[in-house]
Amino acid sequence: MKNSTKMRQLFQTGKMIVAPGAHDALTAKIIGKTGFDAVYMTGYGQAASHLGNPDVGLLTMSEMVARASAIVEAAGVPVIADADTGFGNAINVRRTVREYEKAGVAVIQLEDQVMPKKCGHMLGRQVIPKEEMVGKIKAAADARMDDDFMIMARTDARTIMGIDEAIERGMAYQEAGADIIFIESPESKEEMVMINKAIKVYTLANMVEGGRTPMLPNQELEALGYNLVIYPTASTYLTTKAMLTLMETLKKEGTTATMIPEMVTFSEFNDLIGLTEIRALEAKYSGK
Repeated sequence: MKNSTKMRQLFQTGKMIVAPGAHDALTAKIIGKTGFDAVYMTGYGQAASHLGNPDVGLLTMSEMVARASAIVEAAGVPVIADADTGFGNAINVRRTVREYEKAGVAVIQLEDQVMPKKCGHMLGRQVIPKEEMVGKIKAAADARMDDDFMIMARTDARTIMGIDEAIERGMAYQEAGADIIFIESPESKEEMVMINKAIKVYTLANMVEGGRTPMLPNQELEALGYNLVIYPTASTYLTTKAMLTLMETLKKEGTTATMIPEMVTFSEFNDLIGLTEIRALEAKYSGK
């Protein structure tokens, strides 16, 4: 079954989907293996892991597609993938949709920021006119070849224009053909309630540690009416903390021996990344 079809079916169950963020293919593999139904390919994490830079619109479409393809291959579950602004105007969006589809992505996320974009919880973001974004969503819907491939429209209007404008944009993007509406960075539980009362298609909650939106437990988010929740930064922040601790310890002590209890073992890691399966395939194709 196609990943896009699997994703549609997950939404149709009526249960909120939890999609942890993956900043690389290894993280995506771990998310899939620990039993989550979907992976969120975070643009924030791609910028950090691929370039070592902040999420300020530096990654190109081709770089993001390559990362998406690797994450889809590793995850084993449907992937929701950040596509920033679609990397240009409505015509660019058409090509972006086709490339993400070919990469095996189940859901593409497109946002209404001015290029170059910024992380959705940073200050200083600007948005394009609502009518321009409506055209981009229509272009995305027309471009997809797979009817099950889903379009998620994100608006960053809340921080600079207020919640009413953000909801108005969400409703316009819904009307234009978006399957999922992502109203970025609401600043209270009351605003989250407003969003879910107004939007009739699927909605997304973005849980960013230290961000502008209240960190609510999944059960409460589901009760508020959200259909999908993502955790885009958690793996990036925790990995960074672990790496800082490791390198500081090695620098200070001249060995990693004291860190071994904090690590997976050599055999555990090889099992996780599929060495056993590779060995079995080698034996099969070598005739031994």
